[in-house]
Amino acid sequence: MSAEWPLYEVFVRGKRGLNHVHVGSLHAADDTMAVRNARDVYTRRNEGVSIWVVRADAITASSPDEKDPMFAPAGDKVYRHPTFYDVPADVPHL
Repeated sequence: MSAEWPLYEVFVRGKRGLNHVHVGSLHAADDTMAVRNARDVYTRRNEGVSIWVVRADAITASSPDEKDPMFAPAGDKVYRHPTFYDVPADVPHL
């Protein structure tokens, strides 16, 4: 039964894209079935060049509640800022 199959997250890279984009989720019995089903469901118009499927239980994610400490600028880590050295005049675009 599909209700007992694991959940997979599906990512597709389009013909003109450089990145894989999350397009949806599906249940499948195994990885091979997940790729085939993802192809059938999410690339019916021949728009993809690559499909990734990832079991949802294998994904580790941050919580939205952690956004401030996780993504706030690291102001207390001054060593990350390029202020401790002189840039030579002949180095362009830095």
